[in-house]
Parts: sequence; structure tokens; C-alpha cells
Amino acid sequence: MSKTGKAFENGKAFIPFITCGDPDLETTAAAVRAAAENGADLIELGIPFSDPTAEGPVIQMANMRALNGGVTTDQIFCFVREIRREITIPMVFMTYANVVFSYGAERFIAACREIGIDGLILPDLPFEEKEEFLPLCRKYGVDLISLIAPTSENRIAMIAKEAEGFLYIVSSLGVTGVRREIKTDLSSIIKVVREHSDIPCAIGFGISTPEQAKKMADLSDGVIVGSAIVRLLEQYGKEAPKYIGPYVQSMKTAL
Repeated sequence: MSKTGKAFENGKAFIPFITCGDPDLETTAAAVRAAAENGADLIELGIPFSDPTAEGPVIQMANMRALNGGVTTDQIFCFVREIRREITIPMVFMTYANVVFSYGAERFIAACREIGIDGLILPDLPFEEKEEFLPLCRKYGVDLISLIAPTSENRIAMIAKEAEGFLYIVSSLGVTGVRREIKTDLSSIIKVVREHSDIPCAIGFGISTPEQAKKMADLSDGVIVGSAIVRLLEQYGKEAPKYIGPYVQSMKTAL
């Protein structure tokens, strides 16, 4: 089992998402520490991109704040290398294909291996085009995490059979962001996955409260939360980590 898969070995996994460099990398480091110390099982680190097509307004603005602050991919690599001296839980990058292409795919993925990044999520990479990156990910031992959306329908079995690490189940149509209610028939999607693979499934997009997290965890192996955490960073800036810790603890407890 890969390291990302091992995040699901101790019960339901809680996976927070944090945009690197919002408002600065020092705060990102403190937020990662707070999340890890309060029960996070795996952390998604967002590499900012100017056109984050899967993101709603909250994370879009976090991307812009980070980019306007001058953060670069190389700086993020250095940050991860340093934080890896103390953080042992799995960490994955979530970014966009153009970020990897522009850096150089092999150079980027080799760097992931060197600094201790365990997986890569590219929400704008169609499953049918994953061969652009999959051989390199396998060469360097970095899981290329697949996503399944409500529109995947007859592709669910195919994606599940070939998935690595864990499956990212997108809860709703549209972009990331807090939702009052999640109406997608996720149990049917996960049923098809279970029929074709024993890979862990984590549900993301729209989850913000402990009650929602518990409901989603009852269906799956874990829960991913991004916008609610990024909103804390927007609201409190450098002081946000002291709020992120208790929030992560409340969500993990709910699972």
C-alpha cells in the first residue's frame, strides 16, 4: 500500500486542504503543523495557479493572494522540504496540469519524491489523458490521484480499477465551496467503486461542518475540506493557525 493509502488505516481519514503562500509560507507552515497536531491524517497542499478552474471564489482568492505575494513553485518545494523534518503524515500536492508542464513534468515529479510529497492531484487532467504524467509518477513513487465526479457515470468502474492511493469523490457539480446541503447520490457512486476496487474513497467539495463530515464519512473512508479552512486564513491571516487547529479537531472528532 502506498503512503497516501495508509492515511486511511486508522479509521475515517480527515484531509484538510491549505493553499501554499496564503498569506505567506510561514503561516502555511504553522497551519500544516496545527492540522497535523489536531488529527489530520493527510494534508493537501495547493500550489497556486492563476486560473484554478475547479475552485470557487474562496480558494480562487487564496490563489491570487498567494501569487500576488510572490510565492513560486520552487519556494513551495523548499517549504515542504523544511516542514517534512517534523511532519510525518502523508502530504499531496493539488494543482493544475499547466503548473507541472511549465515547470517540466519530470523535474516537478522528481522534486515531489525528493521533498517527501506522496501524491499529486490534478483536477483538470482527464482520466483518459493521465498517461501524460502517470509513467513519471510511477517512476518516482508519487501517486497520481484520480477524481470521480457526479458526471463520471459509466466511467466510474474504469477509473476505480486503475486508481492509485485513494479516490477523490467530488460531492457536487460545480466548483469548490461551502454548501448547505449535498444532494448527490454518492452512495451509488461509491457502491460502483466498491464493486471494482478496494481503494479508499474520500469525499470532497462543499463539506464544512462536523455534521456534514459525519454524514459523508458514513458513506466513505474519509472527508476532504478546503474552502472552510481557507476561509479561516482569509479571515484571520497570520493568526489563522490557532483557529485551524480546533476546527480540524472538531471535524476529526465528528468522523
